[in-house]
Amino acid sequence: MIRIDAERLREGRPGWTFAAGGGPLTGGLRADGASVAECMDTALLRLREAGPTVPF
Repeated sequence: MIRIDAERLREGRPGWTFAAGGGPLTGGLRADGASVAECMDTALLRLREAGPTVPF
């Protein structure tokens, strides 16, 4: 899931969130960012570190 939280943006906090769980992940995974690009960069790094093959 990826989403934007307008309330967090108004508060000056990172508004974009990526969340994943299940499948090959042993636990949940969450990444936040000030932009969708920052959020996805962090999420992809954490996914790779967690073990699943990320095709890009």
